[in-house]
Amino acid sequence: MLAQALQVAVLVGNGIVAGVLFAVALSTLPALIAMPPGRYIYAHKLLGRNWDPTMPILVISTTLADLVLAVVAPTPLYSTAAALLVAVSVVSHFANVPINKQLRTLDPDRLPADWADPRPLWRKWHLLRTACAVGALVANAAAITAG
Repeated sequence: MLAQALQVAVLVGNGIVAGVLFAVALSTLPALIAMPPGRYIYAHKLLGRNWDPTMPILVISTTLADLVLAVVAPTPLYSTAAALLVAVSVVSHFANVPINKQLRTLDPDRLPADWADPRPLWRKWHLLRTACAVGALVANAAAITAG
């Protein structure tokens, strides 16, 4: 019974994480890239307000559920999913979040003359964490359907 409840939890949690990251990659990011710098900074500040702490909590709790499943319903797929979700957290924490924090300090109407546009770098890291989240979802779905 515990394993079944955790399986539902990892599919829901991982599905939300992968879905949110995929939606940002598919629609939000191209829109932000198309904006002039000042409008991009303004929009980025508005869009990023409610992700923290929701997404980190969701990623970490899903990772923990995967680790428990790796013990109670042993298959390497749950460990793989957990490792991929850890990668999502690491990329977010060490790559995307620092860029986000730096952007929050900027005045969209007064960008520094030496401002370097972070969108290409942010996109690269975001696509990496999106691929990891989708890979984790595939691993979780495969583990559940194989079991």
